[in-house]
Amino acid sequence: MGKLMKIRISYVITLTFIALFTYFYRQDGAIATSVVYTAIQFALPLALAAMVGVMCERTGIVNIGIEGTMLLSAFTAFFVGAILKDTVKGLVAGVLTGVIVGLLLALMAVSWKMDQIIAGVIINILAAGLTSFLYRQNYSIPSTLSPIDLPIIGTWPIIGPILSFHGPITYFGIVFIIGLWIALYRTPWGLRSRAVGEHPSSADTAGVSVTKLRYLNVTIAGAIGGLAGAYLSLEAVGIFERGFTAGKGFTALAIMIFGRWNPMGAFAAALFFGLAQAVTNQLMIDEVVKIPPQFINMLPYVLTIIILALSAGKVRPPAAEGIPYEKEKT
Repeated sequence: MGKLMKIRISYVITLTFIALFTYFYRQDGAIATSVVYTAIQFALPLALAAMVGVMCERTGIVNIGIEGTMLLSAFTAFFVGAILKDTVKGLVAGVLTGVIVGLLLALMAVSWKMDQIIAGVIINILAAGLTSFLYRQNYSIPSTLSPIDLPIIGTWPIIGPILSFHGPITYFGIVFIIGLWIALYRTPWGLRSRAVGEHPSSADTAGVSVTKLRYLNVTIAGAIGGLAGAYLSLEAVGIFERGFTAGKGFTALAIMIFGRWNPMGAFAAALFFGLAQAVTNQLMIDEVVKIPPQFINMLPYVLTIIILALSAGKVRPPAAEGIPYEKEKT
């Protein structure tokens, strides 16, 4: 039944995409490609944030602090880039901030064995407080990260304008997601990670260090969360404001669940979210629908509620998710 539901959802997403693309392409081919291009931009930070959840929860660590990780990293990336007048240094600072937050979560969840939900909430509150307190106006970065014009793909009809001229974080993110999917199901690291998330005691008996692997995965996930935050402030818009991430970290958790803790499934779900937002924006521009902007801002949260409601009882998280591991004494 679960597999059948997964297939049906995949069909719905695919058919929805085809129908919407056909509609806009009949109106204007340039508009259709622009909508899909924008959908990728909307989807990328959500997809990267969902990968944070996948990496953590596959090893049994619940990460509610994705929102805080993105917010702190976006803040650090922007202001370091603005102060040093170097966007690349800002990017590095954003990723390092994510690493530090990941280590903090690992320390609380793995070493101190705190309740993992509370640990994530602490990170979110800390991020909101720090960024609001330290925020200053009248700062700007020299420029956003420059888009890359793909020399061969960019000349292809229809696909070229969609895939070309994105920023470096976008291309790295897509490659990372595909690589994570392969690594999770085709490498010893992936096998150990999934084993630790399902049966940590059995993995420990087989010689896998549960503590080290959880620290490793949560720290790498933190770096990816930092990259997602840096994308928002350095590549997507080039600014920072209080509450800048606007709940994207929480939306990413719903995307992760919708994608069944699978990197490619989560990526597809993120693209669905991005497409929904891009289509709504285009319909407003074309004045096909007259929707107040407040309702547009509500769209990700409404979709989150719908997805969680549809997924309730139909998906199974890793068995050891959220459970601190105590090594058996011999």
